[in-house]
Amino acid sequence: MLEQNPDTVKIIFKHFPLNFHAQAQEAALASLAAHNQGKFWQYHDLLFANHKTLAPESYEAFAATLGLEMTAFNRDRRSPQARQQLMADIKSGKEAHVTGTPAIFVNGHRVQNRNIADIQAMIAAEIKKE
Repeated sequence: MLEQNPDTVKIIFKHFPLNFHAQAQEAALASLAAHNQGKFWQYHDLLFANHKTLAPESYEAFAATLGLEMTAFNRDRRSPQARQQLMADIKSGKEAHVTGTPAIFVNGHRVQNRNIADIQAMIAAEIKKE
């Protein structure tokens, strides 16, 4: 989507950890800490590639793999600011009636058919409105 719409599309990622995923909140907090060091998407990719085996020790291991500064990483993932950001994302998801993940929106409109052609059509329709 970004390659086809470099000047019109912006991806905003919001966390919505589901309660039945035991490591979801800790993973979200760790990704926020990675974001502070400019490595959100790389960290995100590691989390999703290893989602079935996440454990408390995973977060530092992934951070080390990415060369993150560990003292800052651990401080940031345990910080009140990270927790506040996570709670704000959850609140935003609830307000948008998100019940599962992934949930995708284009200009506030929920994507029903999550295929590239339909998403691109929604983007084109939103651009025409502007």
